[in-house]
Amino acid sequence: MTRLGGFGDGQTGGRGEELRSLALGIFDAVDDLSNLWSEAAQQASLRLSPHQLRALRVLESEPGLNLTSLAEGMEIGLPTASRLCDRLEAAGLVERALHPRRRREVQLSLTGHGRQVLGEVASLRSQALAAVLAAMTPAEREALSRGMQAFFSAQHTGTARRDRGGPHSGPSAAP
Repeated sequence: MTRLGGFGDGQTGGRGEELRSLALGIFDAVDDLSNLWSEAAQQASLRLSPHQLRALRVLESEPGLNLTSLAEGMEIGLPTASRLCDRLEAAGLVERALHPRRRREVQLSLTGHGRQVLGEVASLRSQALAAVLAAMTPAEREALSRGMQAFFSAQHTGTARRDRGGPHSGPSAAP
């Protein structure tokens, strides 16, 4: 783990320094969660790369996408998306079919096996996360839940403000 800083690192200063210290502590927590997420996924019966899992999740949420839409949604190049789908199709996780109305377009969708693998990964990840949450006190879990809700609220408020062209000065600027 790359430790950039964190809680109780002895730094003193104003509000900006306090927020930076908190951000660095959250950075470490997200890094740990990402590792937990990856390790849990690798325990599945079929090991897939994070890119492959992401493609499956996109296709699960938007079945019938064409290759171009998948590439755009994943922010990857078309050749990369094509190779990714070739591998997923060879593994029996994705199938390609001609679009019923646009015969030159190919639709991508999950197979039953693809849905099963995603379900297995989701279950393994949930179990790993539940084990960590079980080590916390009920008060700590409640504080984490409230903090995450506040984070998402502030993030969405800031995103809406930026989309309207207004400044974003943090959660305290909420209307």
